[in-house]
Amino acid sequence: MAPTLVILAAGMGSRYGGLKQLDPVGPDGEIMMEYSIFDAVRAGFEEVIFVIRKDFEREFDDLIGKKLKVHVRYRYAFQELDDLPLGYEVPEGRVKPWGTGHALLVAAPLISGPFAVINADDYYGPSAYEKLYRFLTDEEDGVAEDQYGICLWPLHETLSDYGSVSRGVSEISPDGDLIGLTERKKIYRDGDGACYTLDDGVTFHPLDRDTLVSMNFFGFPEAFLNRLEEEFSLFLDHRLSDGDPLKSEYLLPEIVGIHVKTRGVTVRAIPVEDRWFGVTNREDKPFVVAALEKFVEQGVYPAPLWECHI
Repeated sequence: MAPTLVILAAGMGSRYGGLKQLDPVGPDGEIMMEYSIFDAVRAGFEEVIFVIRKDFEREFDDLIGKKLKVHVRYRYAFQELDDLPLGYEVPEGRVKPWGTGHALLVAAPLISGPFAVINADDYYGPSAYEKLYRFLTDEEDGVAEDQYGICLWPLHETLSDYGSVSRGVSEISPDGDLIGLTERKKIYRDGDGACYTLDDGVTFHPLDRDTLVSMNFFGFPEAFLNRLEEEFSLFLDHRLSDGDPLKSEYLLPEIVGIHVKTRGVTVRAIPVEDRWFGVTNREDKPFVVAALEKFVEQGVYPAPLWECHI
């Protein structure tokens, strides 16, 4: 069974100012995730699950779904704020989604076998999909239940010139396995390096520019979903009582980091040579447009993207 690709596309893109997942960036009006799907299908993925909000299903399907019908199977899972375990309610005043861990949970009923997870608004490059596909399919019976994979990029290649970013900062063992993953928010470019703040800019802490960071590109066995569901209730118990009930998020980098320390899993670190880029802020878009145009000129992608048979 070929692995499934899960695309997390339910976020509103508040810093960007709209539904950036649906903003054209390709030379023929392609949106970012079309390139992700194209690269994934070339690598061997045969099914895509989109996690979206129910209220823009029709717009989403008109824009991208209908293009894919002859190339790959696809289905939708819907992330809603009130999709919580029995006995839990949305705190009064909360409008923020529950995070990437929750987004993956709503797709869980549709997933069978190993799978990869990506953000909708990031460009990862063809080799990332090739490497993760090999990781998920190398073993005769598929990836082991206690093994995850994570694609990683050098921090300096993932920063924005126009504001802060959030990244999963990794620690790697001499054997090439992940031994720690810490979600850092409000990371800024600082000359040739980077820094982050935990107190809204009162103080800053340096980060090595070559630190490998997660861009939410993971590979998991199906067994991960059971662990994810079990721990979501624990997350809610803690964050709704002692944390920030209006803003706390159930995030995949933090979950993976915890599993390394408490679940005895092995996470293979997979460095990626292809350049990552994304539209974290609206000002990032011209760079992305220019990069994709160059890829077309170099023959990396056809234009229009779906005119060829993959």
